[in-house]
Amino acid sequence: MPESRRRKNRNAGDQQLNDPKSPLNSAEQFSVEGLDGEDESLPAWYRVTMFGLMIVGLLWLIIWYVTSGALPINAAGGWNIIIGFSIAMVGFFMTMRWR
Repeated sequence: MPESRRRKNRNAGDQQLNDPKSPLNSAEQFSVEGLDGEDESLPAWYRVTMFGLMIVGLLWLIIWYVTSGALPINAAGGWNIIIGFSIAMVGFFMTMRWR
């Protein structure tokens, strides 16, 4: 039974790797022994602050909508939306350092 072209090409590629003239023979092998994946982790207070800010910002918005603008700061009016989103966004920006 004749071999397919795909099989012939694959075998030819294997032969090129074993070729003594191949530039891959003189290449250095890469070692991952000295690499540490997680040498530094975030402290517990950072995670608590990050999630806390996201939750506080969300609660700020929920309270403002549920009370029809009477709480948390009545004098701020529509600025309560910006305050709530700002608090939550600080928490989301803190996730950029997440490891």
